Amino acid sequence: MKKTIYIAGLGLIGGSIALAIKRAHPDYEILGYNRSEKSREIALERGIADRVTGDFASFAPLADVIILAVPIKQTIDFIKELASMDLKPNVIITDAGSTKVEIVSAAEAYLSGDKVQFVGSHPMAGSHKSGAIAADVTLFENAYYIFTPSTLTKETTISELKDLLVGTKARYVEIDAAEHDLVTSQVSHFPHILASSLMEQAGAYAENHQHTNHFAAGGFRDMTRIAESEPGMWTSILLTNSRAVLDRIEDFKGRLDKVAQLISQKDENGIWEFFEHGRVTRKEMEIHKKGGVDSFYDLFVDVPDEEDVILRILELLRGTSLVNIRINEENREDIHGILQISFKNAKDLAHAEQVIREHTAYNITIK
Repeated sequence: MKKTIYIAGLGLIGGSIALAIKRAHPDYEILGYNRSEKSREIALERGIADRVTGDFASFAPLADVIILAVPIKQTIDFIKELASMDLKPNVIITDAGSTKVEIVSAAEAYLSGDKVQFVGSHPMAGSHKSGAIAADVTLFENAYYIFTPSTLTKETTISELKDLLVGTKARYVEIDAAEHDLVTSQVSHFPHILASSLMEQAGAYAENHQHTNHFAAGGFRDMTRIAESEPGMWTSILLTNSRAVLDRIEDFKGRLDKVAQLISQKDENGIWEFFEHGRVTRKEMEIHKKGGVDSFYDLFVDVPDEEDVILRILELLRGTSLVNIRINEENREDIHGILQISFKNAKDLAHAEQVIREHTAYNITIK
């Protein structure tokens, strides 16, 4: 049966969701809202939406499913607006926010008693790009798409959404909203604070130690990459998950104090155990498995510092879809650098490994 889907927010997330729905359900009508006229024009030009509006209320009564892919505060404001609208009976309303408790609580408070279905959602994927121009039908492939049920979630709500979103090729997970916010405070929200704090510290240190900026490669670069994230989004995330994030900050302070004590006491065994525990814990986690925010398949090639070596490898991969490539410069004295090539799926990774092994003698590692 043909459905009408209304997506509020036609940026990277909302636009990518729309493209994925179109891929699996080409007969569904996609209606789109965006405040920016330019984004609305791009959405029409790229086929992201069939019709667009700058007035959120205008399309809401037409929808069988409403997806709020806007900032958290605006999501809550739109939930309040939807509560006063004449919506279709049993319309499904969901969101795409990075924190869930405040959004789910708002839905239960303002939509309670209405004949609507609501479930919180968090598609765990992203990009350094933004806007409708960045929308990508493959953005969510192999990434976690999290559902957080509410008192307005019916027995069939999530299964209907899974069918609607099958074109994302994501991995669905159901979790309580409060538990979602606790887990993401540790693995997503706090790391962003840490990355920005490291950059703030390094920037101040570089004022008196100029080589700091030149030597900041390798591990420092990898640890601070996410410090370039959009500040407005992360401000709203921290303010809507403040208790859990503050708890993680206090916990980390204590762990730093313990390491400082080991160093001041010159406790060689204790320091060794500290690093060993971190190494083993990381290997045991699912970081190396596929899924989560950076859902990529990575291949690492030890390459010599020779002219055109990168071009030769890329020529071997002609026709293969790449997500990203980069050179991991390490502060070391050997002759090899590490070429990291990221793929979206296991098939492309396996093909790349095969052709590089067949045509070169370079050492290859897969993580």
